[in-house]
Amino acid sequence: MTHAMLKGSNVPLEATTVRAVLRWTPGQGVPDVDASALLLGPAGQVRSDEDFVFYNQPRHPSGKVWWLGKKRVSEGPTDTIQTDLAGVESEVSRILVVASAEDNTFDRVQGLRILLYDAGVAEGEPLRIYFDIKPETGEETALICGELYRRGDGWKFRALGEGYANGLRGLAMDFGITVDESEGGGRS
Repeated sequence: MTHAMLKGSNVPLEATTVRAVLRWTPGQGVPDVDASALLLGPAGQVRSDEDFVFYNQPRHPSGKVWWLGKKRVSEGPTDTIQTDLAGVESEVSRILVVASAEDNTFDRVQGLRILLYDAGVAEGEPLRIYFDIKPETGEETALICGELYRRGDGWKFRALGEGYANGLRGLAMDFGITVDESEGGGRS
């Protein structure tokens, strides 16, 4: 059975290694979407800048969260974060899965969806969980798509769709990432 999630809903995860895939509809003027992850401690902040996994820092030092990168599949372009939930440090209570569109707004991104897969099996079987992300204003340049979070001895996924008009930089700073003010925006 496929589980289409609504904003704010959550679902328990049976898989121990989860692949979170962001997918969107390509087209003229559609910006590229980048996936990233923030590992948060119990206070809701990163423990250090190393808790930010993205294209310039593709693997967390623990080796349990990593960026797999972009692919073009028949349904559209994708960008992916993978997490070995069984091995995530006990101090990490939540892992945010984030989408950013550099200096572009998400009103230009159609069909943004996060899909969860069981990466512990060959070819990554779908968990049949997805969330269609709808920006609230369209002016967002970064979105928290969802979060993997601990509940008891297990993990759950919550669909969020929370937007930031000040981009990945603003989102990262809100969660304790140190951002060099002398750096310009954009990918390097």
